[in-house]
Amino acid sequence: MRKITLSFSLLATLFILSAQIPRQEQPPNTLTSKEKKEGWQLLFDGKTTKGWHNYGKKSISPLWKVEDGTLLMSQKGAEDIATDKEYENFEFQLEWKIAEGGNSGIYYLVKEDPQKYVKGWNTGPEMQILDDDKHPDATKGKDGNHKAGSLYDLIPATNKQLSPVGQWNHVRIIVNKGKVEHWLNGSKVVEYDLNSTEFAELVKGSKFSTLPDFAKFRKGRIVLQDHGDLVWFRNIKIRKL
Repeated sequence: MRKITLSFSLLATLFILSAQIPRQEQPPNTLTSKEKKEGWQLLFDGKTTKGWHNYGKKSISPLWKVEDGTLLMSQKGAEDIATDKEYENFEFQLEWKIAEGGNSGIYYLVKEDPQKYVKGWNTGPEMQILDDDKHPDATKGKDGNHKAGSLYDLIPATNKQLSPVGQWNHVRIIVNKGKVEHWLNGSKVVEYDLNSTEFAELVKGSKFSTLPDFAKFRKGRIVLQDHGDLVWFRNIKIRKL
């Protein structure tokens, strides 16, 4: 009986000790075995800018820097960058953090044709990146549709928990047969249907009303915006749906 009691005591002690040992976090810019099986692919290896180019060009500006495992838009003039590949139905993820008072964005379903479309936002919807507290754009638009997480100038983000400036925010963008979701820090903040009459009406009342091909493409590139402010990205990955 004494041996059994000691065995149980030893097991209990080991269990408590193991619970106190912090779990080792997954290194940034890597995929787990589970993610690989699910079809995830890295779009940033943490070391190079491979897989990206400036919109409308074949190369990427040196003002987009790789710094401490992040992809950094270091100063105005870096210009927007696009993925080398196009994507149709997909789930996209990344983490971002912005400088105080900063502004940036993520465009998707972008048709890269610089002779016809000067910028990525001419065709691609945008998930806004912003310092909601310090950037003046936060007070513009309608009902907060210029704030972080929003479908820019169209649908405000709701049920949102935004990390403070200088801390990472996690993003998911899901595009599947015209249906789109924006997720921010684990919460779904925007949901809409590109093919709906409701969405068409929103576009008519927005800054995009004069752009005949805005949000018309169902396959395109993902673009990260240079809005002139420091912004860092990491853990950029995608999987096809």
